[in-house]
Amino acid sequence: MRILVVNPNTSQGITDRLMRAALPAAAAGTELVALTAPRGFPYIATRAEAQIGGAVALEMLAEHQEGFDAAVIAAFGDPGLFGARELFDMPVIGMAEAAMLTACMLGKRFAIVTFAQALGPWYAECVESHGLMGRLAGIRMLEGRFASIADVQDEKEQLLVDLANRAVDEDEADVVILAGAPLAGLADKVKDRIPVPVVDQMAAAVKQAEALATLRVRKASAGTFRRPAPKPAIGLPEALTRRFAP
Repeated sequence: MRILVVNPNTSQGITDRLMRAALPAAAAGTELVALTAPRGFPYIATRAEAQIGGAVALEMLAEHQEGFDAAVIAAFGDPGLFGARELFDMPVIGMAEAAMLTACMLGKRFAIVTFAQALGPWYAECVESHGLMGRLAGIRMLEGRFASIADVQDEKEQLLVDLANRAVDEDEADVVILAGAPLAGLADKVKDRIPVPVVDQMAAAVKQAEALATLRVRKASAGTFRRPAPKPAIGLPEALTRRFAP
């Protein structure tokens, strides 16, 4: 099985974090291939940045999809996910959706804990878009600056643990998700310091991708996620233009 991991952020350090979390989760025989966005932002934190990152993710998927059984969009707000599910035949997993659905199988309500205030509104809208607001205990965000986006989990580890424990104590969260691509892999390090299950977003995405690839479900030819009707396009990369061709 081959899974394509698309990081819509431009930080190679974040891609490296994602892969360090993904590889131990992958089954024997699963090959993971990672791509880092060639343009955009070091990390996506706002709605506008997510729109741009989503478009770049679609371009990356269009160019590199051949030979893969599934793909993961490895940014917590799932930029470009619904469009990717329209355009591509293989299963496309959103890291946020995978983490949240996994959390829903471990408890009634989950909390999202992340490293920056700017992420809150976008993450809330992501939860809503997936129809999971009724399962959300709350979103907790750190305040203040950090030195390096690729190393924010090391710099802020104890503060993030404290925030997760507040979500358990004050928001009555049954499960905690440490959210945002730069926090990939942190769950395994701190799970014994938080008294409820802690979901690693990237590990969850890999396992969900493997499951859907194994199920060999068909691509929709009806309904809202069928492939869009052919339409001419101007100025798009050739590989993406072909996805809109007859």
